[in-house]
Amino acid sequence: MTAENPHKPLPSHKAAPGTGLQQVTEAAPKVTMSSSALCVMTDFRKVPVATVGPDATLGQATDEMIARGVRLLIVVEGERVLGLITARDTQGERPVQIVRERGLRFDDLRVRDLMAPLETMDLLELSRVMHAEVGDVVATLKNWGRQHALVGETDPVAGVTRIRGVFSATQIGRQLGLPVQTFDVARTFADIQAVLTKEY
Repeated sequence: MTAENPHKPLPSHKAAPGTGLQQVTEAAPKVTMSSSALCVMTDFRKVPVATVGPDATLGQATDEMIARGVRLLIVVEGERVLGLITARDTQGERPVQIVRERGLRFDDLRVRDLMAPLETMDLLELSRVMHAEVGDVVATLKNWGRQHALVGETDPVAGVTRIRGVFSATQIGRQLGLPVQTFDVARTFADIQAVLTKEY
């Protein structure tokens, strides 16, 4: 060990025959309606955000969702957030309606045609989310009639807001122990409500 390099190699030993593999011994903490909302928030500081460009086709957007295992993509152009698009937007009834109304082919549709623009999106402020419970988020999503809620974080110095994370009804349902995989908002919340009823 020298002044230039204060670090030194760690001592080691040969692995003995019969060496086993450590298994998970601690179960993930059970999520309930009274757990911290942060337990069910996808934090973009910890999980890379899934994005798509506005000129991508609906097929490309759907493929990206499948590849990333998500049901929502943030629509970006460079560093600028333009909106969001969900699996319901790309695979539900709206594309069919737009094709009929505009006399287009399905392949002509782009993400920008179906995305929810940034200026129409409600953001939950991270400072409030930090003090909220899972049940508060469920109540918010149910009140909005939506599957997702974005969380914004405002830099107090620069005054710039960035999208910090997202809540997903499907993810919340999964963490509550429900096999929720549906576009039906009412059905999703009926399932979550059943859990709430059991808890109280």
